[in-house]
Amino acid sequence: MGHTHHHHHERSGKNLLISILLNIAITVAQVIGGIISGSLALLSDALHNFSDVLSLIISYLANRFTHKKASSKRTFGYKRAEIMAAFINSATLIVIAIVLIKEAIERFFQPEPIAPNLVIWLSALGIAVNGFSVLLIKKDAGNNMNMRSAYLHLLTDMMASIAVLAGGLLMYFYQLFWIDPVLTIAIGLYLIYMGYDLLKSSTKVLMLFTPDQIEVDGMVREISRDPAIRNVHHVHLWQLNEHEIHLEAHIDFHENISIQEFDDILKGIEERVYQIYGITHVNIQPEFGKCHSHQVIVQD
Repeated sequence: MGHTHHHHHERSGKNLLISILLNIAITVAQVIGGIISGSLALLSDALHNFSDVLSLIISYLANRFTHKKASSKRTFGYKRAEIMAAFINSATLIVIAIVLIKEAIERFFQPEPIAPNLVIWLSALGIAVNGFSVLLIKKDAGNNMNMRSAYLHLLTDMMASIAVLAGGLLMYFYQLFWIDPVLTIAIGLYLIYMGYDLLKSSTKVLMLFTPDQIEVDGMVREISRDPAIRNVHHVHLWQLNEHEIHLEAHIDFHENISIQEFDDILKGIEERVYQIYGITHVNIQPEFGKCHSHQVIVQD
């Protein structure tokens, strides 16, 4: 299992590196082409591609960091590196989208003539490059937020290039130059739509929010089914990353049980919460006869 997981990370890292190099090439080409042709949509596509390069580099570094082992200074290691990468990437998607929309609105009221030939060829090149990159990391996108954020950046950029190509053809055949800022606004709105859910998901993990799929009161009732348990309180439930959910709680027992009895009860709790809720790490503090708050959720 460990070897397979390591091999998966190596493959993901290699695919990300290829995508980075391809996106650097297309970004340089589109910036030059956008300046020469005067196309804001092409420049916005280039800007988005540049954000892809930065995002893919962040994703690549996060992917490499997850290989590093835990230490006395970093007891969790770098397990949250990919969640942080997903947060940064989704946030940059939204910021870039707002900048593009602002520029497009200004251009809409002051349209400028555009050389459509260059727009058509470079947007077609963008479709080919980003399409290939999307296929490279599509399989890995379902495994964690980091790869999914990289995949979304590439997918939205491919969609943006398709829109720019369509605009270039309309400008070439019908001289509809106002289509350039309109497409830019559409691309920006699409980026916001795609980035929001990922930003929300990664924020919840970083803020140690309870995972959406777990209902705390129901979980407490499930744990309390054991007749030896009097009360479950001081519950903390959070995700370390996409694959690890941690539970911390105090359990008050009816009797002063032995350590062996507690270990048997703990084993049963671990098995049930993993099977029902997917909780992978359980830390229980046993108590007997303590006089303090027995609230399930307590602000420390």
